[in-house]
Amino acid sequence: MVELIHDLDGRARWDNYLTEIKNALENKLSVIILLPDIPDVLKARDLLNKQLGIAARLLYRKQPNELEEWLKLKSTEPKVIVGTRSAVFAPLADLGLMIIDDEGNSVYKQEQVPHYHAREAGILRSQLEGFKVILGSRAPSLESFYLSREKGSRYTLIPRKKAYPEIKIIDTRHLSFAERKSKAVLSKSLEDALYSVLNEKGKALLFLNRKGFATSAACHNCGKLLKCPRCNLSLVYHFKEDILSCHYCNFKMQLPEICPQCNAGYIKFSGAGTEKIESELSRIFPQARIKILDSENSSVEDADITIATSGVIKQAELEFDLIAVLGIDNTLNRVDFRATEKAFELLAGLLTLTSKKFLVQTGSPGHHCFQALLKKDVNFFYTEELKQRKQLSFPPYKHLAMVRLRGKKEDKVKAVAELCFEKLKKDSPADSIEIISVNPSSPAKLRNNFYWQVLLRSKNAFKLSAFLKNSLKDFRHSGIIVTVDIDPL
Repeated sequence: MVELIHDLDGRARWDNYLTEIKNALENKLSVIILLPDIPDVLKARDLLNKQLGIAARLLYRKQPNELEEWLKLKSTEPKVIVGTRSAVFAPLADLGLMIIDDEGNSVYKQEQVPHYHAREAGILRSQLEGFKVILGSRAPSLESFYLSREKGSRYTLIPRKKAYPEIKIIDTRHLSFAERKSKAVLSKSLEDALYSVLNEKGKALLFLNRKGFATSAACHNCGKLLKCPRCNLSLVYHFKEDILSCHYCNFKMQLPEICPQCNAGYIKFSGAGTEKIESELSRIFPQARIKILDSENSSVEDADITIATSGVIKQAELEFDLIAVLGIDNTLNRVDFRATEKAFELLAGLLTLTSKKFLVQTGSPGHHCFQALLKKDVNFFYTEELKQRKQLSFPPYKHLAMVRLRGKKEDKVKAVAELCFEKLKKDSPADSIEIISVNPSSPAKLRNNFYWQVLLRSKNAFKLSAFLKNSLKDFRHSGIIVTVDIDPL
């Protein structure tokens, strides 16, 4: 049995979890609880000890005596295991319940070989062993919502307890001429809202899911863009450290005083990160106490305006009088069919941190992601998104597979990828498996390796997997590593 708990309140689903855990233990059954990361695991352990008096076992990668802890699980007495993704395979006897919290989180997908998704592995294991699976989230994945709507799994909606905030969508296409000319990061409407909150001694949160000061640095004279030599991606400028950094491989370099190509003496920055927002706010509101919420500043109690990335959503104890969302179009417009789902997940998480005012700056105010917020109707979003996924034959209606090829020589990776594409087209049964495309990955270069990919689609994941296993078993080329990922994220 699979149950989806859709928690609009944010943390109320834990009351349901605790009741189910207590019932399982009374029936002498073991429990596995999966959480996205180690801090969440430690919080859950403390909560179980406080609420139920349970000394839960921890299970996560790189913990002290990891192998010993794993082997101890084979004893027969009922246990409660709290762990990260890999705990889904914990060898427990008489397993009666598995809880996967924040089930739509991308960390549940194992990106290295062997690829697996903890949610899918948990559901498959429950079908084999006959235990109950609870999927919990404030914004469920499309796959889980589809499972509850189309496949008949149980769906529980926990309504929001506190009042919905006033929600306003600011259309950045219709800003004043002065705002557009100055390329202002903050619209006049947002500035006015911040003035109002500060005058009332309230607290505001500005959300921008980009760290650093500027997202790119280039020569104003010749246009030379400063890129990571290992990944060929734009380096991000961090003002406080005065360095350029790659957010993929952590390459760092000092900001050059002159252009390395034409020797001009001025490097121009573009794109805004959290440090740029801090600078703008300090200029506009010099009297306000402004803090960036990060690993260095984990406490923002004394801040009038807090600037944060997605990590703020985990701090459910925070409460703001105004939340303003900037740069959400960066997420929404990514070349990724899950982009809208990820944007809505961010918005749903931020919405739990206020009951007063919620502003979103966007150039696409009519998008169903924002219309669902205005209507205060999550079903509107899921209905529209599922409709589009069905029209485009995307998951959850069909399964995708990605054959990824990587190597040190770009020309060779491209040639082998094209050979792979032709081989799969030749071998594929036309009625059940579609070979869609061959193209460079995004990003195309990471850590001195070049990446290409072949994309496939089928209604049956097992047939897709079996076909690829059979077709590629003898496909080998020197210096090229080939991996297969079913339903990649």
